[in-house]
Formats: sequence, structure tokens, C-alpha cells
Amino acid sequence: MTTPGARPTTVVLVDDHPVVRAGLTALLRTTGTIEVVGEASDAASALRLVEAREPDVILMDLQLGADDGVELTVELLRRRPQRRVLILTTYDTDADIVRAIEAGACGYLLKDADPATLAASVEAAARGETVLAPVVAQRLARRVSRPPTELTARELDVLVLVGRGLANRQIAKQLFVSEATVKTHLVHVFEKLGVDSRTAAVATARERGLIR
Repeated sequence: MTTPGARPTTVVLVDDHPVVRAGLTALLRTTGTIEVVGEASDAASALRLVEAREPDVILMDLQLGADDGVELTVELLRRRPQRRVLILTTYDTDADIVRAIEAGACGYLLKDADPATLAASVEAAARGETVLAPVVAQRLARRVSRPPTELTARELDVLVLVGRGLANRQIAKQLFVSEATVKTHLVHVFEKLGVDSRTAAVATARERGLIR
């Protein structure tokens, strides 16, 4: 329970599923030390709510209907860099993890975390600590230990868009690079994955958990 006179850790939940938000609110309330001060289901409402409440921690899903949790994280931190955004998602691919960490998220948890771990992670994030699910920490450690064979963040970006069926010209426009740059990234992707086609690259990347 909260020590008499101590201020609870305040949290804003950002998730597009009402049942998930209700469950998280109920779970965090049982700690006696964490207070959910608001819930949002999309980027616009999340921005307004965070600006109004300025919570200690923003617990953020990656997929918010039509909105993207990483893009929202970037905007929240652009407005106030000291904010603590803790990702809580079902996705554990390299592409998602790298994007979130590069965006400035202070941690990355998976929704299969047990309640005690989740509560402790929220408290740790509020204290300024970095919080990573074990599988996420392993993936990041692997990328550091084997950099020559791992896809770069930009190569992952290109591969994600290839997986969505975009042509090189469309990818170039979305990433604000030249079409030649996209082709160069794809050459490197093919070499690193040991494949010779876009289809094979996407299939291999999904098998390895690099992209969704």
C-alpha cells in the first residue's frame, strides 16, 4: 500500500481496446501505489490527455486502430522529452522493438507479462529506469553482438513496407528517400537474409521474427 502522505505513481493508458484498458486499470489499482489518471484509445485523445494530466508514465500500445503508437511516442517526446513512455504490446518483432526504442520509449513489455512484473515495471519506469521484457532484451543483445548480419533499422523499415505490398516508388515516398536508396537497402536485405526475391525476404523475415 501507499505510504501515508506518499504520492502514487500516475499512469495514462493508451490502448484501443476498452476491455484491455479496464483490465489494466483494475490490475494497477490493486497495487495501492499506482493510480490510472486517464485512458485514451487514439493518438488525438492521448495527446490531449497527457498534456492535461502529465502522468509519471504513459503505458502505450503499438497498434491504436488507424494510429501508430511509435509515431505517437515520437510526438509526445518531441513536446516534452522527459516523459516516460512504456510500450505494452503483443508484438515482439525486431522491427517493432527497434522502432520503439529509437523513438525514445523507456521500455518495452509484452502483454503476457504477469501482473507483479507489470506493476514493478511501471514503478521502475517512473524512477527513470529502462524496462525490457526478457525476450526483448535478448533480441537487442543479439543485434549488438552480431551487427554485420543484423538488418539495420532502415532496412527493417523497407522490409516492413515490402511486406505490405508497396512498390519501391511507394516505399521511397513514404520513407522520404530516393528509389535508388530503397533498391540499395533491398540488396543488403537480400544478402543478409540469403534470399533472392522480395517474397522470400518477407517470408524469411517473418519466420525469424524480424517483422510481423
